[in-house]
Amino acid sequence: MADPLYICKVIQSALIPVAGHGTRLLPATKSQPKEMLPVARKPIVQYVAEELVANGINQMLFITGRNKASIENHFDSDPELMRVLASTNKQELLDELKFEELQANFFYTRQRQQKGLGDAILCGESFAGELPFVVALGDSILGMNGESKAVSRLSQLFTEMRASCVIAVEEVAEEDVSHYGIIDPGEGEGDWVRVKNLVEKPNKNAAPSRWAISGRYAFSPLIFDMIRRVKPDKRGEIQLTNAMQLLCEEGKRVLALKLPKIDKRYDIGNFPSYFETFVEFALADPLYGADFRVALKKMLERK
Repeated sequence: MADPLYICKVIQSALIPVAGHGTRLLPATKSQPKEMLPVARKPIVQYVAEELVANGINQMLFITGRNKASIENHFDSDPELMRVLASTNKQELLDELKFEELQANFFYTRQRQQKGLGDAILCGESFAGELPFVVALGDSILGMNGESKAVSRLSQLFTEMRASCVIAVEEVAEEDVSHYGIIDPGEGEGDWVRVKNLVEKPNKNAAPSRWAISGRYAFSPLIFDMIRRVKPDKRGEIQLTNAMQLLCEEGKRVLALKLPKIDKRYDIGNFPSYFETFVEFALADPLYGADFRVALKKMLERK
C-alpha cells in the first residue's frame, strides 16, 4: 500500500499560527492582532492567505488566541457591507473585497495558553490528520505583495525527496543571525541542502551558517510526536526549532529550501521592520505608489 504521506503530489492544507500577543508592537496591538495591522492597503494576514491560495493550498487552519476574532471576521463575508457599497455604486470598493472569494476553506482553533510556536502547531494535529501540511507564520510575508511561489516549491521538494520536513531559509547578514533560527547545512543540490542541525538565535561567532529559518515549512505528521517530546524552555514555551532538531538527531530527512532574493521575507515582528515593510509596499502600490514616492521625497528633503 502506498505511503499516505506521498499519495498527494501537492500539499493542500496549512496551519497559520496567529496566537501571539504582539508585545513588541504595543500599543498598536493592545486591542487588535498584529496580523491585522495594515501593510499598504491590506492586513498582514491577508497577504499570507492569498499567497497560500496561489500555491495550491485550499484548507487553512488559523491557530488563534484571545482578542483575535477580527481575523475570523476579516475572512468572513459581510452581506450588509456589500449591499451598501452596491447601492451607492462603489464598484471600486467592492473590488477591494474580492479576497472574500478566495477558493479556500478557513477553520479556526485556539491556543488556550501562550506556550510557544511548537505548542501552537500541536493544536492543529487533528486538522492535519495523516497527511503532510504547510506551516505559514501569520506575521511574515514572503515576496513583494506576498507573490511568492516558495510554498509550491516546498511541497514539490517534500514529495520528491520523501522528506519529513522542508524549511524555507534565507541568507541574512552576519550581525543578524542572533535574531533567527539558523540551520547547520550539509550536502545539497541546486536550491536545497540537507539540514544537519538547527540553532535558535546563536551568537554570530557560533552560528553554523547565515541561513535563517523564514516562516514557511512543510511537515509530515511525525512533527507532532517530536513536539510532544520537547521540554518547555525557561519561559515555559515549547520551541518548534527543538522539535525539528529531534528530527535531525533521529536521522530523518530534513531539508532546507534556499529562497531567492525575490522571495524576501518581511517579518512584521517589531516597529522598525513594520515601518520598512509598510513603506516598501506603499511605494510599490499601483494606484498610490507614485504619488507617495513624491510626497516621501519632499518629506525627506525637509529633514
